[in-house]
Amino acid sequence: MSATISILPPLPPHPSAPAVRLALKAPGSPHGLLDGAWWPRSRDLLRELPDLTDALDPHWGRITRIAVNPTHWPVIPRKVPVHGHVVKVGWFTTELDPHKVLLLSYTVGRWDLLVIPPGTGADAAARLMAAASDPGGPALTASALMAAEEARHGDACAERAQDPEESWEYEGGASSTHCAAVSVAGRPGTER
Repeated sequence: MSATISILPPLPPHPSAPAVRLALKAPGSPHGLLDGAWWPRSRDLLRELPDLTDALDPHWGRITRIAVNPTHWPVIPRKVPVHGHVVKVGWFTTELDPHKVLLLSYTVGRWDLLVIPPGTGADAAARLMAAASDPGGPALTASALMAAEEARHGDACAERAQDPEESWEYEGGASSTHCAAVSVAGRPGTER
């Protein structure tokens, strides 16, 4: 008995698919508290993680694990299928900054990215991405960087009003009357 396995090349991205919104420190920059910033379009890891790994895998090696704080991720799957492999997902409530995602690769190591809330206005997101990816910038945690942006320019999540269609898109189909903050009691996906 024999089996035939056909390995097809990956499909090209859909022409209307938006590019991943990502800013990284320049190669060779010192490893600090943050290595860059990611501005996902929703709080849906199943939908957002494949695009992020597509952008990072060629530069950092295959991303094999990701860790998030469940404060801002309503659903945390154990595994996320991405193009060509599976990424294991872990979560930590007190050990990991709620505004950060930790990425692991067997070939290169660990990276910490600021996660900019999906509903953040473009100007605030640009400032946050620049600050998180600046190798000469102040060494701030993800939450400290978010707090500094809010103190200087107001609430980053409410910089501009969104129409209902934008709310649907940015929050993965959920209402964006708030910054998708979810209270967690004991395990991910549990609201108080």
